Amino acid sequence: MTAEEPDRTGEATDEWDGELPRSTVEAAERLTRLAREAVDDAEADAYRADRADRLDEHGFTARVREDDDTLVLHPDEWLEDGTVRVDRIEDTDRAVEVSLSGAGDPDDWAAVEEHNAALVEAVAEEHGEPHAANARAFADFMGNHYARPMDSASADEVREFLEEYFPRNAWPSEEQRDAVMASVRYVFEAADGRTPL
Repeated sequence: MTAEEPDRTGEATDEWDGELPRSTVEAAERLTRLAREAVDDAEADAYRADRADRLDEHGFTARVREDDDTLVLHPDEWLEDGTVRVDRIEDTDRAVEVSLSGAGDPDDWAAVEEHNAALVEAVAEEHGEPHAANARAFADFMGNHYARPMDSASADEVREFLEEYFPRNAWPSEEQRDAVMASVRYVFEAADGRTPL
């Protein structure tokens, strides 16, 4: 199954399919991206260790399938001598796959918007204006252009927002322009993450 698959009940939930929580999948994706962009090996290892600890709580592990740049989260029990033997697995739908390149699934826009709106609200409550307006602009950028949560943004995507989208599409005030870098940091802090820039 993919991370974009909606909940079968049609209701908001923290689980993809009753086994791996949505928040854990999102954290695993974010930590994988941070590990890729880390400036040194120790930092990258720390992100991977954090990801492994979070997944281990649910009996899952992670690997990146390089041929299509996909993060695959699957049960630990699938490993045999360090290798996944797909031909011996009866229910491969237990795995969760998250693309690490390009846009997310536009059909999942409502769930992405709900997630991003919650981050905007958290920024508004903690820091007020103009950071809330800047966070909303960042949410619009990531939701409409990439159909992904804003805390999954890569360094390149944050730069694209700051240098291209924000000045051209957000109609920012001078106060917003002066605050936008801090606003983006607050978004990642609200998601318990680290800004990729």
